[in-house]
Amino acid sequence: MHSEEKLIHVEVVYALPSVQKVIKLAVTPDMQVQQIIEQSGVLALYPDIDLQKNKVGVFSRNVKLDALVQDGDRIEIYRPLLADPKEIRRKRAEQAKKEALADKPDNM
Repeated sequence: MHSEEKLIHVEVVYALPSVQKVIKLAVTPDMQVQQIIEQSGVLALYPDIDLQKNKVGVFSRNVKLDALVQDGDRIEIYRPLLADPKEIRRKRAEQAKKEALADKPDNM
């Protein structure tokens, strides 16, 4: 089962603000995402990764740790968000509304 024909090639990717780590692997098609991540060694390189908390995906689509992958897939480990995008948009909208009211001349 270790012949070259039965292996698929995948990448495990973890990105930090200043660097992106890409690890290329040849694995068997029956390996799950978590097994591939563990085999890649990325968890030893970046101990802050917690697979129970960090979300993972394949080509920007969230997947579960027990998912199977296909040849050429890119497994991505996502860092937690520092701020909620919805909250940021809400605050920007409030600020824009305040600025628009402040710029509006009084009709008195």
